[in-house]
Amino acid sequence: MAQIKIYNPEALGAPLGQYMHVTRVRATEFLFLAGMLAADRDGNIIGELDFEAQCAQVFSNIETALHAESAGWSNVVQFTTYLVGSQWIPRFMAFRQREFPGLFPDGCYPPNTLLMVDRLVKEPFLVEVQTIAAV
Repeated sequence: MAQIKIYNPEALGAPLGQYMHVTRVRATEFLFLAGMLAADRDGNIIGELDFEAQCAQVFSNIETALHAESAGWSNVVQFTTYLVGSQWIPRFMAFRQREFPGLFPDGCYPPNTLLMVDRLVKEPFLVEVQTIAAV
């Protein structure tokens, strides 16, 4: 069983969003999930031009991948998020504020690096999230 401690060192101050600065992990295995997009199992794009629907599908896909390895949200140690344009930052932050308390009820939100990109693999995709988990 992985030992995961997610926290904010006092010397760094408060994070700017729904994440913490540091994850310390003692584990026997790690899961490296490919960046998840808003596509269903048949490759259909979910929520074309609907940012919230895409976020919901992305995090649903992450959850499906975690469950496939008998893991869950408590195993997540880091996210890397890619947004197609900075105009989506406020809506992404609002999505995380709304959804993360349910996914991470202890309030220890994994570190997240947020990057802006020109586009993703297909033009309609607006958000992609890569995940690392410890088991």
